[in-house]
Amino acid sequence: VQLVESGGGLVQAGGSLRLSCKASGFTFDEGAIGWFRQAPGKEREGVACLSTTDGHAYYAETVKGRFTISTDTAKNTVYLELNTLKPEDSAVYYCAGDDSPGIGRTVHAGFCIGEYYDYWGKGTLVTVSS
Repeated sequence: VQLVESGGGLVQAGGSLRLSCKASGFTFDEGAIGWFRQAPGKEREGVACLSTTDGHAYYAETVKGRFTISTDTAKNTVYLELNTLKPEDSAVYYCAGDDSPGIGRTVHAGFCIGEYYDYWGKGTLVTVSS
């Protein structure tokens, strides 16, 4: 399984980015995928998680209304649209996936926890300047 993120970069506050995560050896038929971020000196944060079985999404309060997670199953790619970016959104963003039975239910239960996910990309850096 390989997950490869792209789309990070430097953007001014208020701007937008779209992150992509191309998966190989892993499909989005049943399971869950998520985007996580980690800033220097801070704990990893679950930003958005999606149950691929039924499309139910969870968003962290810090990004709700600004970020959108979506998939293109034909391309086996998951996206994270980042809008109205703030300097505090600066971090390395990772995508993660898992196809364990029941993983989708964790998203329904309001959990977006990295420890639940087995497959990880190497991350893409997002820097938001003020």
